[in-house]
Amino acid sequence: MVVGYIFAILATALWSGNFIVARGLNESIPPISLAFFRWLVAILVFLPFAIKPLLGQIHIIKINLLYLCIVSILGVSIFNTLIYFAGQTTTAINLSLISITFPIFILILSRIFFGELITINKSIGILFVALGIVLLISKGDISVILNITFTVGDIWMFGAAIVFAIYSILLKYRPKDLNILAFQLCTFILGLIFLIPFFIWEYNVTPPFELNTEIITSILYVGIFASLLAFILWNKAIDRIGSIKAGMIYYTLPIFSGFLAYVFLNESIGMIHMYSVLSIAVGIFVANYELKKQHKL
Repeated sequence: MVVGYIFAILATALWSGNFIVARGLNESIPPISLAFFRWLVAILVFLPFAIKPLLGQIHIIKINLLYLCIVSILGVSIFNTLIYFAGQTTTAINLSLISITFPIFILILSRIFFGELITINKSIGILFVALGIVLLISKGDISVILNITFTVGDIWMFGAAIVFAIYSILLKYRPKDLNILAFQLCTFILGLIFLIPFFIWEYNVTPPFELNTEIITSILYVGIFASLLAFILWNKAIDRIGSIKAGMIYYTLPIFSGFLAYVFLNESIGMIHMYSVLSIAVGIFVANYELKKQHKL
């Protein structure tokens, strides 16, 4: 159980850097191209480790091809591409605020389609987490939240949150006899294949870009760490603790993003950040305490 939480935390920490890349490269490389090269790097790095189990389980892949195509389109082709589109037009504060709605969509969709209850403890936990996120984003000034105006990028980000919620729920139904390495490489390859026609279209309609050191370094990061390693960790977390518990951990993403901003952008960390961390930690504990108690019963 503890290992599952560690996996979810590590995946979230790695994904936090993806938002910085999305914002930092919004004028340097088109969004679909960034997504395409990201997954290409992930596949090339992962191939030596996963090609053997993939080839050894081709028969299982064929049987579950429809399922694999669906999760590949959602988790690989669409999700991060939408984030990169969002980073073109929306602000950092909006990106951070909207990104943490994903676990809420998991709860709602789980309730609608699977009848899972949103109990008092879960509701209280979500409120504490939301309070911590609002404190972190607004830096204690509620007028920042009240005066937010939404752009096309915000709509893209809401779409990304919903897509990732569906993807996380579907991971619970991954074929148990399919090796995790084979599953991951298969979804990466399928997701990249589905991206190819859109990459070609974007290449023909957008101005050419130059692969400088910043772009190459960023692509290597999102391709190896925010894609390959983070997705493996997240899938393992889903297997061990479920999508709802893992979703609660995802609420810590702005904390990691704030830390990265402090390290790389020299942004200050004040008491408001400490209050935010405390509120988020309490919220995650309250929501998961109930689940642990029910498990014992």
